[in-house]
Amino acid sequence: MAKNTLSFVCQNCGAAYNRWQGKCESCGEWNTLAEEDTTGSVPVSIRSKRKGRTFALESLSGKTQDAPRLSSGMTELDRVTGGGFVRGSVLLVGGDPGIGKSTLLTQATSMMARAGHRIVYISGEEAVAQVRLRAERLGLSDAPVQLAAETSVEDIVSTLSEGAVPRLIVIDSIQTMWTDTVESAPGTVTQVRASAQALIRFAKKTGAAIILVGHVTKDGQIAGPRVVEHMVDAVLSFEGEGSQQFRILRAVKNRFGPTDEIGVFEMSGLGLREVTNPSELFLSERDLGTPGTAVFAGIEGTRPVLVELQALVAPTSLGTPRRAVVGWDQSRLSMVLAVLEAHCGVKLSGHDVYLNVAGGLRIHEPAADMAAAAALVSSLVNAQLPTDAVYFGEISLSGVIRPVAQTPARLKEAVKLGFKRAVLPESARGGDAGGDAGLSLNAINSLTTLVAEIAARGSRRGEQSPPAEKNATPARFRRGEG
Repeated sequence: MAKNTLSFVCQNCGAAYNRWQGKCESCGEWNTLAEEDTTGSVPVSIRSKRKGRTFALESLSGKTQDAPRLSSGMTELDRVTGGGFVRGSVLLVGGDPGIGKSTLLTQATSMMARAGHRIVYISGEEAVAQVRLRAERLGLSDAPVQLAAETSVEDIVSTLSEGAVPRLIVIDSIQTMWTDTVESAPGTVTQVRASAQALIRFAKKTGAAIILVGHVTKDGQIAGPRVVEHMVDAVLSFEGEGSQQFRILRAVKNRFGPTDEIGVFEMSGLGLREVTNPSELFLSERDLGTPGTAVFAGIEGTRPVLVELQALVAPTSLGTPRRAVVGWDQSRLSMVLAVLEAHCGVKLSGHDVYLNVAGGLRIHEPAADMAAAAALVSSLVNAQLPTDAVYFGEISLSGVIRPVAQTPARLKEAVKLGFKRAVLPESARGGDAGGDAGLSLNAINSLTTLVAEIAARGSRRGEQSPPAEKNATPARFRRGEG
């Protein structure tokens, strides 16, 4: 009889220890170790004596067929997945609670079921009646989607093996699944890993595409062991702010398509609506003529996106100035501030700096450096930037503006939205970058030139009003005094 083996497994990375300790040495997280029974269903002595089976080997010169794809009926979802779902692929979809993961999958599965495909939706968190209520609210109750509320992986695999193989299977969510092969509680690292492995084996064997919905931690990372992300074929992240109606679907990993494409959706009363022109949506509520705002012409995959960067530079009374950024890289902001102070003479050591990307979009490319620098200097000197200008360019540590890729696509998108000017790197001015776009180009070679042009438009806020007394109540808080 096999002896029970207890160990302490980190619920964040999956590392196992013989005794409990406060901090996981593998990932550095605190209080993530939980006691689990790691005894397998088959003793080690038996598993070591099992003979392996032989399999056929093939050469590299064999014929390779393109994997057929299944369109979801939603253009934005197909863009992120690379053109549709591949047979036998497994996708992991993560996002904050209430962001719209179940709504997105309900809409996609309903469209595919109406197209004549067998679609199965397995819910481990909601009852069938709850899923039906969502479908009724979205106007999709007539779609022939097969529903079930089940958490046992063995029962799910046995049921799906009968009859025709489903084209798409949705498991909502993988944290609620459990298998008999391990004795840990549902949601633990061992159960999540074993359940995911059983579902992946079924997908590869039958050719059915499976979508696994995963929970996320408070840091926005998909909960559970990182090994699950390596097991699946694609990892999709559904992003967005709860106060914003915009939702961004981004591919973190994709074995069958690009990882730099995004899908833009707008949450409405009837579900998620696809946004074909996200630039117009992100710029629909601009504050024209306000200091500290600049329009950045960016690229997300193959799609140009124009978005507004908002900056606020205010004097601080703290010993250490605050640096806060939403939608951009914190270390990138620190680098831009250091270059401004070292090469341009812009003293920001006594100011709090806040930077925000409007609309809830997250920017990852370094081409936003010049737009962020323009917004910061504009807020500092209280100068209004041209409302019909776009900015893009990478800032080097020496203060030189470096060129970026796909300049013609950025300028073409700016012309389509009615912009008249573009501030771009000097080396990107030649060729067909601006001649055919119809824009007035302002080529900048160094960050010093850009700062000088913006500083000539306004004056510092400190010169317009006397300095505040130390420990005095700010004027914006004096309204509540009795």
